[in-house]
Amino acid sequence: MTVESGWRWEYEPNFEHVAKGLPDRVVAEVERLAGQLIDLAEMGIDVTDIGEGPRPGVAGGVRRLPLLEDGFMLALPLPRLQLIAITYICPPFADL
Repeated sequence: MTVESGWRWEYEPNFEHVAKGLPDRVVAEVERLAGQLIDLAEMGIDVTDIGEGPRPGVAGGVRRLPLLEDGFMLALPLPRLQLIAITYICPPFADL
């Protein structure tokens, strides 16, 4: 049995629910940003304080991160699980 260690990211609950049908460029950018969040977390940066949260100036909770021109994605950093959960993607207006 292999035990995974280190940070990872996942679509929550799954790709079909969060990203299915979105243009490839949007999905690629979400996955690039998720990878950057993992890199930051592994360097010891507090990813619970990146982007905008539910309470301005307070870390934790679902974070809103800009995506391409005018879209956004919602990510929930879960440090105890070493997981970034991508929960919602709003593509740029041009991709709707």
